[in-house]
Amino acid sequence: MKKIVLTSVFALGLASAAYAQAGATDFATLDADLSTGLSLAEAQAAWPDLTPEAFAAADADGNGELSAAEYDALIAATAAPAT
Repeated sequence: MKKIVLTSVFALGLASAAYAQAGATDFATLDADLSTGLSLAEAQAAWPDLTPEAFAAADADGNGELSAAEYDALIAATAAPAT
């Protein structure tokens, strides 16, 4: 199921090739309030085209924020070449 969600996020076109090549901003830097989770607003600071729907799809546990693991999975899914 998680692969399907991440594939869907990729299909939404969340990252351009240039963004993927440049590398993502690291999780700790984005976590402005030091909550150990990224809110939609924090994630959008580095990823302005991230939609609420895509954010929710990446939020595997549904707690309203991305953990470091969920964020890493989102980055990996969008950086992977389409097959």
